[in-house]
Amino acid sequence: MSLIIQKYGGTSVGDPDRIKNVARRVFATQQGGNKVVVIVSAMSGETDSLIKRAKEIHPEPNEREMDVLLATGEQTTIALLAMALHALGAKAVSLTGAQAGIVTDGIHTKAKIANITPKRVHELLNEGNIVIIAGFQGITPEGHITTLGRGGSDLSAIAIAAAIKADVCQIYTDVDGVYTADPHIVPNARKLSEISYDEMLELAALGSKVMQARSVEFAKKFGVVFEVRSSFNDNLGTIVKEETTKMEDVVIRGVAVDKNQAKVTIAGVPDKPGIAARVFRMVADAHINIDVIVQNVSAKGSTDISFTAPANEAVKAAKVLQPLIKEIGAHEVTSTEGIAKLSVVGIGMRSHPGIAAKMFETLANKGVNIDMISTSEIKISVIIKLADADKAASAIHDAFGLAK
Repeated sequence: MSLIIQKYGGTSVGDPDRIKNVARRVFATQQGGNKVVVIVSAMSGETDSLIKRAKEIHPEPNEREMDVLLATGEQTTIALLAMALHALGAKAVSLTGAQAGIVTDGIHTKAKIANITPKRVHELLNEGNIVIIAGFQGITPEGHITTLGRGGSDLSAIAIAAAIKADVCQIYTDVDGVYTADPHIVPNARKLSEISYDEMLELAALGSKVMQARSVEFAKKFGVVFEVRSSFNDNLGTIVKEETTKMEDVVIRGVAVDKNQAKVTIAGVPDKPGIAARVFRMVADAHINIDVIVQNVSAKGSTDISFTAPANEAVKAAKVLQPLIKEIGAHEVTSTEGIAKLSVVGIGMRSHPGIAAKMFETLANKGVNIDMISTSEIKISVIIKLADADKAASAIHDAFGLAK
């Protein structure tokens, strides 16, 4: 008897018929002689709807109360899925994140999991139940409801798989697996049979919507091998695991595009030691994640500092930094939208020179201008105009032969 974790995303449980479809899949898995724990997201569009309602009440809602509100999305799904399983004759029990023993820190809207005590989950499984757990949420030691950020149900699934020592962890979504690029942007993108944690982590962090980056990082840390597959067919998916020697033979594994980006620029920053530290400490204290950073060459004792952040946090970053501008003697801080981040990822880049040159030449031939550049051992990212993102992704995908 295997202990199987199955996670279903918002599109997989998007309406009553799809919830019934998931119930049939889950019940069939249990009938095959397995213990099953199911993690679910809110129904497709529900989280956005809740956010919209909150902002109709208050333009800048309190983050604690937002967590209380947003957690109801997943709680609706777990109850409906339990009912669907009951209709099939299955024993099933739904649990909130708190009831499942998921304890987090106190950072509202993007909490981190501190620990999981799955005693209740094991008890219910041993009684013959299918256990359905609300993803995306947990509770602080003080009893406050928290949420784990966008895509947090992926993190819930991976963390619970590690905590209960699951034999199999399956991440069900609306695509067959991990592709060399987003098929909606690059029609000839190809499904991968396997990918390393590091490559998946980079793709997730760089805009691939298949998995939340933090969940992949957690999987790598605790050695949770998982499979990404579709809830709408029985096709094999993509296995995400530790890298193997043969993986290095593939130079580029995939292309990612992140259109949810904006640039923040601080103009006329005094070129003195410690100024950059103060700028980024203020951003960090506001819990804003930043990505690409560029500082221009100093001219006449001042410089410009630019960085990218998620589009919904760039205005917040500019607002947070405003009090610092006069204090340090900078000219102004501005945020700019209409940009995208295009990246290539592959552990084979470590041993194959010329990747950057080929990427930049391809973009130049398409007339795409590069605004900012960021590199790591296994990825190269460029900031370009949003209007150029799709054609640039297709060109890079073809240039590296990823459709073959």
